Amino acid sequence: MTLPTITALAADLAAGRTTSRALVEQALARIEDPAGEGSRAFIKVYRQQALTAADASDALRKAGIVSSPLAGIPVSIKNLCNVRGETTLAGSKALDDAPPAAEDAPVVARLRGYGAVIVGSTNMSEFAFSGVGTNPHYGTPGNPADRACVPGGSSSGAAVSVADGMAVAALGTDTGGSVRIPAALCGLTGFKPTARRVPIDGVVPLSTSLDSIGPLAASVACCAVVDAVFAREAIDVPPPARLDALSFAVPKHYVMSNLDATVSGAFSRALSALSAKGVRIAEIDLPMLDELPGVNAKGGFAASEAYAWHRELIARRGNVYDPIIAPRIKRGAEISAAEYIELLARRADLQKRVSAVTSDFDAVVMPTCPIVAPRIADVTDPDGFTRNNLLLLRNCTVGNFLDRCALSIPCHRAGELPVGFMVMGETMSDRRTLGIGRAVEEVLRKG
Repeated sequence: MTLPTITALAADLAAGRTTSRALVEQALARIEDPAGEGSRAFIKVYRQQALTAADASDALRKAGIVSSPLAGIPVSIKNLCNVRGETTLAGSKALDDAPPAAEDAPVVARLRGYGAVIVGSTNMSEFAFSGVGTNPHYGTPGNPADRACVPGGSSSGAAVSVADGMAVAALGTDTGGSVRIPAALCGLTGFKPTARRVPIDGVVPLSTSLDSIGPLAASVACCAVVDAVFAREAIDVPPPARLDALSFAVPKHYVMSNLDATVSGAFSRALSALSAKGVRIAEIDLPMLDELPGVNAKGGFAASEAYAWHRELIARRGNVYDPIIAPRIKRGAEISAAEYIELLARRADLQKRVSAVTSDFDAVVMPTCPIVAPRIADVTDPDGFTRNNLLLLRNCTVGNFLDRCALSIPCHRAGELPVGFMVMGETMSDRRTLGIGRAVEEVLRKG
């Protein structure tokens, strides 16, 4: 189905063609449909709170008060965000005895402040530590393109909530691709901002060095609106960049290896379509990307920083952790302080060397993931999980390690499993990258 955009719904609300109450009732009906994925996509549903907020939004609109384009529109939030008065579970059972949150996380408070209606808290890979999107505690929501396939993670429920019309936009987090991977695998647009732009306070961390909070939605413009809310910036959707003024770099190394046939074909068609519109595309040498597996061989920032947060909890309640996730966190115990300090230095060095090459281009582009969504049955054993998880994360982790912003935009043909086209900008080039993404999106949608 064609998903509604924030801009179109805001226009409908302004013209009186719909109401927030109607939009929220429709979203809740899809969540509660026993034949749908709602019970697996959501861990908590805020039915009464959402209806009350929708009625309040409609009353404010009648009084001429509209706080933003997001006012009255149903959104979902990921289950690792604090919500006042609730225990934050982070897709796990291990936190079910934790005290309730005293306050909303800043990103949740900002959504409310800009008038969004939060319909529920979405399912996720436990503690956000997987790009696959499976969850043994709350179920695994089926991919909207093929319910036998994984939705991608860790923001699995976030993607399914949008793709299945249970929310118009979703809050996701991205430490190694957890917004962009499910966006790519579910045929959505996902945006990972430069991490420092959006506060991660009140959000259960995976890696404080890498964690970022971004939107999943139907379009780049939708992502631009929600990103501005998260960052508490003026809501202005960047205009599409001029295609014939753009130059894109495609790295020859690391990110282009082991592409499956569907991804390879979709990415090649996308490059050809953009080139035909005047975009200059150059293959570039970035051999330093091949250093990443070695740099992160012992688990990198994610394992070390996750273990620092989890060590007491995992000692106390490790028996209820996902048996695939717990060992990945425990790897962090093997990283010494000296190795962690060396990791910081190697990250800074790699950022500098890569930027020296890529800063001559408007963006670096690559497939978001080298493979399409694996089947759920193929990730149930540890070997299948690890193999697919590493592939799904591989390209996206580049942007997190380099501290960049990046978009994933659908580029597949109708009838194919979804494929994402990633547009990666320089650090703090977020609004420029969104403008570039809007121009790319126009071409890829026609293709």
